[in-house]
Amino acid sequence: MEHAYPQEVWDQIKRLEQKYVPLGQDLAAYLEGLYHTDFLNYWDYIHLDALLSLQIPRTTIPDEKIFIIYHQITELYFKLCLEEFRQIGEDTAMSAEMLLKRIRRINRYFENLIDSFDVMVDGMDPKQFLQFRMALMPASGFQSVQYRMIEIASTDLHNLTDKEKRKTLGQHTTHEELMGCIYWKEGATEVSSGAKTLTLLRFEEKYTEQLVHFARNYEQKNVWSVYKRLPETDQQNPKLIRQLRELDSNVNVNWPLMHYKSAVRYLQRDPEIIAATGGTNWQKYLPPKFQKRIFYPELWNQQELEDWGKGWVEKVLNGDV
Repeated sequence: MEHAYPQEVWDQIKRLEQKYVPLGQDLAAYLEGLYHTDFLNYWDYIHLDALLSLQIPRTTIPDEKIFIIYHQITELYFKLCLEEFRQIGEDTAMSAEMLLKRIRRINRYFENLIDSFDVMVDGMDPKQFLQFRMALMPASGFQSVQYRMIEIASTDLHNLTDKEKRKTLGQHTTHEELMGCIYWKEGATEVSSGAKTLTLLRFEEKYTEQLVHFARNYEQKNVWSVYKRLPETDQQNPKLIRQLRELDSNVNVNWPLMHYKSAVRYLQRDPEIIAATGGTNWQKYLPPKFQKRIFYPELWNQQELEDWGKGWVEKVLNGDV
C-alpha cells in the first residue's frame, strides 16, 4: 500500500530528480546514502573538539592561554573579513547596495575586535605577560598574513607602500617594485642597526610568494578598484562613503592603536622601553600618525589627512583611552 506523503514531499523528490537525473546520477542511490547518514550534531559540524584542542601554551604561566585564545579569535574574524573581500572581488556585477552591505559587514567584524581588545589590554596580568612573552620569540602578531591580505584587498598597492618611498614612486611602478616597498618591512627592523628582524625574515620566507600572488589577483579586485568602477552617481552615495571611511579608520587607526595601547601598558617602562615580541619597532610602527597608511585618501579632506591618528595617540599616552 502506498504511503500518502504530503505534496511538499513529492515536490522535493521531483526537484531532486531534476537535479540528478540529467547528470546521469541514480537518485535512489543518493537517497539510500542519505538513509545511512547519521544525524548531524552541533559539535561535529563545527569540529568543536578539534577547535578546543588548539590552545597549546609553551609555558606553565596561566595567562598565556588567554593570549593564545584571543589571537585565534582574531584570526577567525580576519577570515570572516576575507570572505567578504572575496565576494566583493568576484562579483562581476557589483552594485553600490551590495558593496555597502559587504563593507558594513567587514566594519562590524573589526568593531567587534576593537571592542574586545580589552582582553589583551586589561585581561592579562602584566607580570605574567612579561614572563611568557620571552618564550614566544620571534613569533609576533606582526606575522598575521590574513591581516596583510585584508590590507591588500582594501586598496591600491600604492597606498600600502612606505610613507617616505611613496613620495618617489610613480604611477607606472611595477607590481614587484610596489611589493618591495610595502610599509610593513619598516616595522620589523632592529632599531639600532636597521637590519631585518628574524620575525620579518621568517614571515617573508613563508608568505612572500603567497602575498605577491594575492596582490596580483586583487590588483583590479580590491575594494577601491571595485568602488571606482561604480557609476559616478553611486560613488557619491553618502552611506557608502561613510562606510569606506569607517573601514579606513577601523583598520588603519583604531585597530593598530589598540595594539599600541596594549604595548604601552605592557612594554613601556620609563626610562627603559622594552622591545616588542619579535623585536618589532612598535613605537614607530604602530602609531598611524607616523605611518600615514590610508586606504582611501581621496575620501578625506586635507586637514583630516594631516591629523591622521594624532589625537588617538595622545589619548593613549595620557591614559585617557
